[in-house]
Formats: sequence, structure tokens, C-alpha cells
Amino acid sequence: MGQETDIARHLRSAQGYIELGMFVEAATELECLAPEARGHPAVLAYRYAIYSKLEQWTMAEVVARQMVKLPPEGPGWWLNWAYSTRRCQTIQEARQILLDAEKLHPQHATIQFNLGCYACRLGEMEEAMRRVEAAISLDGKFQAMALGDPDLEPLWDEIAKGQQVGDAQSGKI
Repeated sequence: MGQETDIARHLRSAQGYIELGMFVEAATELECLAPEARGHPAVLAYRYAIYSKLEQWTMAEVVARQMVKLPPEGPGWWLNWAYSTRRCQTIQEARQILLDAEKLHPQHATIQFNLGCYACRLGEMEEAMRRVEAAISLDGKFQAMALGDPDLEPLWDEIAKGQQVGDAQSGKI
């Protein structure tokens, strides 16, 4: 049985455990892999899923930090890295990760939205509103998300006013 087949078999087993909510068992399944297979991107993705479900943010942060170095260079792992870092370190460190990600993905709505959330939590309301508005302009679904995100509660009235203005301009009112 080849190494790729061994990886696939253990990943299928780990996925089954994850779907059943058996995260410790899923992690144990991944430990059965040969040491050289443990750095495989698919294995790391499962590890991140397990650590985040178990709220083991330090371990999740380590995995996500590894994943941003691997192709493809999409924004997802940057967001996961920032999310984990926020929970095990500080919002300031998480924000710096997303500022770095923004250089690679300047038009990514979720990065803008999360930068807005972080700015709001840090008391930087103008920056927060600018970021949230950028996210909404890139993807309208962030309007509703912003009005329900507790990080943005201090801005809910202002965000709602922006929605009403947008509705009036589009003829929805």
C-alpha cells in the first residue's frame, strides 16, 4: 500500500470521526500516519479543523501559520491564522496577520470585514466603519453580518443607517 493511499485512508477515517463529533479520535487517527506524511496539506487542514472544534487555539494557530506558506496562496488560511491568533494571543497580533494578508488579497471582503471587527474592538471606530463599508461594497452579504456581529455592536446604528440609504437609493424603501 503506497503512502498516498495510506494518507487517503487515514483522512477518510479522520473525516468520519469529525462528522460524528469525535475529534479526539480523529486526531488519534492522524497520529497513525508516518511522520513524513504529517505535514501533507490535507493532513494539516484536518488538524486545523480538529483543533478549532476542540478550541485548542494555540495548536490551531500553529497549523494555520504553516498553511499560509503552502500553495495555493488563497486568503482562507490567513483568515484561519488570524482567527486562531485572536483567541490565543491578541487582537493586535491577529490584525497584523490580516494586514499582511490584505497586501496579497486587497479585494477580499472577509479580510476587510474582519479588519473592521478588530478595529472596532480596539476602539478605532472610523477605521472600523471604513473597513466594514469596504467589505459590504465587495460583497453585500456583509451588511446583514455586520448588523449581527457583536464585535461591531457600537456601529450597528451607523451600519443600519447605511443600509437604509442604500435601500432608498435602490428603490427598496
